[in-house]
Amino acid sequence: MADNADDEDDEKPISQELAEDRTNWAEDRTVLANERTFAGWMRTGLAAVGVGLGFRAVFRATDQIMLAKAASIGFIAIGIAIFFLAWRSSCRLHQRLDSHAAQPLPRSHLGVVALALSVGSAVLGVIIVYL
Repeated sequence: MADNADDEDDEKPISQELAEDRTNWAEDRTVLANERTFAGWMRTGLAAVGVGLGFRAVFRATDQIMLAKAASIGFIAIGIAIFFLAWRSSCRLHQRLDSHAAQPLPRSHLGVVALALSVGSAVLGVIIVYL
């Protein structure tokens, strides 16, 4: 009888196992939502860069060429800031959560995406300044 009592102490109640499963699933959903949010911020940053490029194209014939370039560079800088802030925020959340069944993207992949978009945007900014 003593052995049977020890076995009962080692087993978790069913309700506790179900609660742990629900918590694990919630963490997985949050990890995946973080990736979708990161992608949304990348799109927002690209939209800011696109607005900057559009300013340059629309105001090409203006007499205030420096103002048009400044507006373009401003929006490109906003886009680069968005890329950096999205990457930093995503990495912070990534560190706090554990994935269970979901396979999240490694943080290095998120960094590569943010860095590539930032470098491309910076190159575009340099081209706008010298054109």
